Amino acid sequence: MKRLIQKGLMFGNLIEVSSPALVSRYNRALKHLTGKTTALSDFHIDISGYSPEVGDELGDHLYLNPNGVNRQFILLTTEQKTAPHLNAKFSTSRALLRRFIEVNEPQLFALTAHDAVVGELDNSVFELSTPERLFDIRKITVHADTTREHVASAEKLAGLITRFREEEDAWWDDVLIAQMIGLAKETGDVTRNPIRLNDVSTEQGNFWTDHFGGLYVFRDVEHPAAIAVADKARLGKLPLRYVFDLGDRNQIAHFLELNDLVEPIVKARNVDASAILRQKMDFILVDAAATLGHDLGGANRQDLRKLAQRLGAALPEEFKALGDLARWAEGGGDWPRISSQHPAYFYTLRAAPGPDRDIVNQLLAELSPLDVRQLFICHKQLFYRTYAGWSDAKKGFVADFLEREYQVDKAGARAELFGPEPGMEEPKAPQDDIVARVGPWGAVRRGR
Repeated sequence: MKRLIQKGLMFGNLIEVSSPALVSRYNRALKHLTGKTTALSDFHIDISGYSPEVGDELGDHLYLNPNGVNRQFILLTTEQKTAPHLNAKFSTSRALLRRFIEVNEPQLFALTAHDAVVGELDNSVFELSTPERLFDIRKITVHADTTREHVASAEKLAGLITRFREEEDAWWDDVLIAQMIGLAKETGDVTRNPIRLNDVSTEQGNFWTDHFGGLYVFRDVEHPAAIAVADKARLGKLPLRYVFDLGDRNQIAHFLELNDLVEPIVKARNVDASAILRQKMDFILVDAAATLGHDLGGANRQDLRKLAQRLGAALPEEFKALGDLARWAEGGGDWPRISSQHPAYFYTLRAAPGPDRDIVNQLLAELSPLDVRQLFICHKQLFYRTYAGWSDAKKGFVADFLEREYQVDKAGARAELFGPEPGMEEPKAPQDDIVARVGPWGAVRRGR
């Protein structure tokens, strides 16, 4: 992993904590939340305040996320909003934390000048003993305060001020006045500079979770389903009629199509489909070459073309099918029929525009793991696990490519591959129709 770290492909954009004042605030917050402290004099934190170095020191990388639910967080600076979210257990966590910081940025900027802000992503579920418990999570709300409870004290002071103004004999209430003076020393003048953090909430309808081997839950679509990364039989009974795993390629393909969650790359607007497909072919070729022990040192596009010629019949089926599709996109070939059972099928798709774009692209990355660029962008946790098992030649090629082609313009690369960022509009409510009643994977069929 050292190669990835050196190239900024792992633990990139983390916030450095090195000043004694910030370390002291972090320790005060850590003690407040967990009862523990760190002896480190410098470390790095993500958007939630989690530090991989502190996790190593404590021997617990879930020290801010006990049981993997109700994520706690520590904010030392509003700059954390641009940091990644490491060890995420739910796909919704980072966006929610970032929105909380942006909504309360002026207040957080003032509060973090003197103290750390601590809080929790509260979903009212405290343990996930069974997969069925995931469906009890509906609304997640961010609650926060400083370690010295400035926000709570300010709310209490505001209430006392109201009493003082409205109660007829308040001028002679020495206890009330003493309480106001004591709280004002902590909070300042809340009448002129009110201290208040707005709670931010989200409805967790469609989401991915790392629990139970990985699970994609789509319950706020027209035809709901869950898709397990591991064997679906291990999940037991779920409150959804349809549950698939990654081996159910036909059913997953039909689910994605019925809910209008994907579009063919060759039909997407304003993209160079041929260039995207040929880049996917390069990644597939690199995997095949590395598996067969070919040298990939410093390989460029011309070297890969020669390598493809040498491999000949040993070329993977994914490579051949994408080549046919690329030739069609360039106007020089016939339309290739690629069914959902073909290993290349999910390489030909991308998520349709909409609020579920990122989670769908993450699912497609699971279904087309040889496209290492999409895997890195859309599912970093799986990328890092997969990377650890690659040959050194493949590690070197992929790390060099990502540094050269992705790091220099992340936003541009994402826009080219996946389209504009999804909007914030609420998803449409599911509709009742004949397909929903009969069953989208039963009697009713729809041509591809």
